[in-house]
Amino acid sequence: MSGEWVLVTGGSGFIGAHCILQLLNAGYRVRTTVRFRNREAGVRAMLKTGGAEPGEALSFVAADLMSDAGWPEAVAGCAFVLHVASPFPPTVPKHEDDLIIPAREGALRVLRAARGAGVKRVVLTSSFAAIGYGQKPQKTPFNETNWTDPNGEGVLPYAKSKTLAERAAWDFIANEGDGLELSVVNPVGVFGPVLGPDFSTSILLVQRLMDGAMLGCPRLAFGIVDVRDVADLHIRAMTQPAARGETLPRRRRRFHVDPRHRESAEGANGRIGQKGADPATARLAGASRRDA
Repeated sequence: MSGEWVLVTGGSGFIGAHCILQLLNAGYRVRTTVRFRNREAGVRAMLKTGGAEPGEALSFVAADLMSDAGWPEAVAGCAFVLHVASPFPPTVPKHEDDLIIPAREGALRVLRAARGAGVKRVVLTSSFAAIGYGQKPQKTPFNETNWTDPNGEGVLPYAKSKTLAERAAWDFIANEGDGLELSVVNPVGVFGPVLGPDFSTSILLVQRLMDGAMLGCPRLAFGIVDVRDVADLHIRAMTQPAARGETLPRRRRRFHVDPRHRESAEGANGRIGQKGADPATARLAGASRRDA
């Protein structure tokens, strides 16, 4: 219902900012969490780039996934929560718990706060990383019954963190939810319009291909989805009665990195610097991946 308050965790992030934009455009009031209050100006600048200047329709609360502080204030008076925040660094951490613990404990912390505040529904941003890894290849489409095996061969810490966080969330709803509703969105690689200077991990791949930081073109393929579609799906999962208790994989098309496709890098010259006119053309050896 227009005018209701919605909490978006991780508002300074790529997906979070686009969720805020679409919520504001739909008439909702938005509260968002940032780890530090000095990020407020940056988030507002991102939204202005996206065409929104929300004024008092947007408020901020400082909250960290690893601390209880701030979460009761963040969820107070909110009808819905979009829990987008979760660590996704561009490199593999030294210890997998650096990702697993904040992802899992942060999700549980948000769910407990939402339950205590009488929130109607939480939409959790999970990932295809929680669905399609650590298991034998299959020819049939993935669905909500598929789970990544966190102990499977080649499963990296990020995939483990998303899998364990989502499983913990569903277990919480089943055993302690007390009427709180949960929907989960599982996108593949998320790309699209960048609103600020801090690039997401997925966008960094494109930047490095364009600016010459990646000296060769890797042989890889993975599913991608437009960030605007991901934000739209979050709002549909938030409001549609049929989305209660659902997992929503989101796949638009396959993305193949190919050294023959020079147009994007050449067209970027002037926006990312001179190196944009000289994209990587050497093909690197490596096995293809199904989806990311």
